[in-house]
Amino acid sequence: IEVIVEHFRQSVMTELGGMAKAMVVTASRQGAVKYRQALESYITKEAGLSPQQASDFFPVYREMQTKQRKVFDRMRQMGRIKPSTDKECKAQIRQHDDMDLELKQIQQNYHNRFFGILPASKVYDVLKAEDRFYRQSFKGMRQRMNRR
Repeated sequence: IEVIVEHFRQSVMTELGGMAKAMVVTASRQGAVKYRQALESYITKEAGLSPQQASDFFPVYREMQTKQRKVFDRMRQMGRIKPSTDKECKAQIRQHDDMDLELKQIQQNYHNRFFGILPASKVYDVLKAEDRFYRQSFKGMRQRMNRR
């Protein structure tokens, strides 16, 4: 779920002029598992993955998400308390920049691994499907919130 939030922060929020925040909250671990299953099912369908391709791909995809989640956790911990001096602020900004680069490196490494599992055109379709899933999820959440 943190991967979703970070995707929102990096991809969607920028389109909204930085004026939005998002968090995905589920009532239970079971809810989180259902959300992951929905994501994987959507990607499988939209990218046209065969059962074998999905079986080979998703363990590596989940591995990438786990590594990303660890970086997101560090980012979240770091951002909880504002540094008290300019020197500390500068150091924290640099740390955050380093973690952004670390996330991109993880992403690049795993994209290269994906190429060993799927044809590049399928990897492209997976990434586009993932992006559409997150956008639709946030749109649905926004609509539910507006009805309240």
